[in-house]
Amino acid sequence: MGLQAEPLLGALIGAGLAGALVLLVVGIRGTLVEPGRPPGRWTALWRRLTSPATASRLVGVLLVGLVVLLLTRWPVAAVAVAALVAGWPQLFGGLRAEQAQIARLEALVVWTESLRDTVAAHASLEQAIPASTSSCPLLLRPALTRLSGQIRARAPLDVALLSLAAELDDASADLVCAALILNVRRRGDRLAEVLTGLAVAAREELDMRRRVSAGRAGLRRGVQIVVGMTVVFAAFLMAFGGTYVRPYDTVSGQVALLVVVSMFATGFVWLRQLSAADPVTAFLARPGSPAVLDADHQRLVASLTGQPARSGAANGARQ
Repeated sequence: MGLQAEPLLGALIGAGLAGALVLLVVGIRGTLVEPGRPPGRWTALWRRLTSPATASRLVGVLLVGLVVLLLTRWPVAAVAVAALVAGWPQLFGGLRAEQAQIARLEALVVWTESLRDTVAAHASLEQAIPASTSSCPLLLRPALTRLSGQIRARAPLDVALLSLAAELDDASADLVCAALILNVRRRGDRLAEVLTGLAVAAREELDMRRRVSAGRAGLRRGVQIVVGMTVVFAAFLMAFGGTYVRPYDTVSGQVALLVVVSMFATGFVWLRQLSAADPVTAFLARPGSPAVLDADHQRLVASLTGQPARSGAANGARQ
């Protein structure tokens, strides 16, 4: 006896209508944006979920799931195909994520060199940061604009730089912000030399990331071929399988299909991890997390600032 898909179909339609109603209310009310405060994690997540692109993708996922459910009467297949469509950018988005990281690092290098040139012209750090914001790359401009606003509001510069590091959330940006924080707290006179060293190191890291990203291209292409062939073969069986796939019409068949789908999903996730880049751990403190400036990073920052590596540097970065 075939499965009755009407209750599940009604639940999916109800969920879609509820989501559309929430998006409509949010669009009418709008949200209050504070220019001087970086968006929190939950705020950024909510903005992403309520964005037009996410809403259209959600509608597409629901439509694909409903079509598969109506054609096959298999709830597990409908959920699996909908999950595949929803997770497609994450499954094949490794190249885009790496390119975004490379672009952020390149923007950071350009801003660091611009800040170095401004400081070399005998400008203080409080003057150099707003001056470099107008000519900085577009990727960093919103964060640097908020930093300049905090400086104009006479917020402590070291605290504002910690907020900038938390917003950029990148290990290379942490290194630049740590050097600036140490300069603020110790008032050293070698900041231009420090920024020069940081810019050179960042450019070397940029070249290395580009080479690594090019080396992963073949592995990503292999993952795409494996996933594509699996999806095409599954679609062929569902369309022309006939008596071969008829056992999946029963409840026990759906349980077996769930096991098979779980195995393939695990394999896809494993393949995705093979082609993904390992994130570099940040070492400056984030809001709500303890500071993790280890001994190696203390020695690195101290070598750039010409100061001995002491526990005071770590304590300064923790605050």
